[in-house]
Amino acid sequence: MAETDLTTRFMPANWRRDMDLFLAERAAGMNGYILARPRLASVAHLESLSESELAAMGLTRADIPSFVFEDLLPE
Repeated sequence: MAETDLTTRFMPANWRRDMDLFLAERAAGMNGYILARPRLASVAHLESLSESELAAMGLTRADIPSFVFEDLLPE
């Protein structure tokens, strides 16, 4: 069976930076890799949307990490 999961090794640098900063600020003491890995597909989907599609959801690119982790790390 082919591997379909994204891995952090292949994430664009800006996605990794944004997620790392978000997790460092909000998830101190938690393993960011373990938290992030199952959510990479959601990040990839949201990053693939246009600015207008994100705006229709009430999001900006900067909001993607907090949106993806809102159930685990609410503001």
